[in-house]
Amino acid sequence: MKSVNAICKNVFAAALVLMAVSAWAESKGSLGLQHPTNVAGKTLATGDYTVRWDGKGDQVDVKIYKGKNVVASVPAQIIQLSSPAGANSAVVSNESSGTPSLAEIRFSGKKMALRITGDGGGTSSSGAAK
Repeated sequence: MKSVNAICKNVFAAALVLMAVSAWAESKGSLGLQHPTNVAGKTLATGDYTVRWDGKGDQVDVKIYKGKNVVASVPAQIIQLSSPAGANSAVVSNESSGTPSLAEIRFSGKKMALRITGDGGGTSSSGAAK
């Protein structure tokens, strides 16, 4: 009886570790900007970035990295898409000044996206990311 109990505990512990690892793995993605884009009051240059987010429920804090450096941080909402995104993409809107502003980040093969809820949020046109 004790060995069955020990096996159940080990299986349960392994399942918890796997869930934690898979949840962490899904909180990271890639973002490619095809032109300078405003994010949280900062203009990010054209190029490739790494996006990481954390939070509880659908409200998350997003950090955008260039290499190891955080270049922007902004609140966002996780939204569900009706179908998986065909590619990584940045959805941008134009501010009143005409400056492109990041509104949403979509990830290839995922049925979720990050909708920016801080400065510069909104929706308009979409630009495919690398």
